[in-house]
Amino acid sequence: MYIFLLALFVISCGSRNSSNSSGYRTTNVSYYANKFNGNRTASGETYRHSKMTGAHKSLSFGTRVEIINIENDKSVIITVNDRGPLKPSREFDLSQGAFKKIGKLNDGIIKVKYKILK
Repeated sequence: MYIFLLALFVISCGSRNSSNSSGYRTTNVSYYANKFNGNRTASGETYRHSKMTGAHKSLSFGTRVEIINIENDKSVIITVNDRGPLKPSREFDLSQGAFKKIGKLNDGIIKVKYKILK
């Protein structure tokens, strides 16, 4: 029983996302591959690389989220219009346009902090 409780404690301490008193949480984000440009999103909109949009597993479509690159403090506000990402280590996939506002596509995955605006 002791080992089970200890294991449960260790797992709960290792959360992939963390939050602080300012309301921001941290996670990793990536961006949509080229092949998705022009495809329909889960919300029915047409995905465009140039739009400031992103995918999240459960946030309502239309939710606006501020995303800040932790390394360079650049920020972007996206609107959730799709579902994903499939990787459990990421909370969002961003459009290429949104990703470029806060980092370089060559980075692939970046660590960010984010806050839900509405």
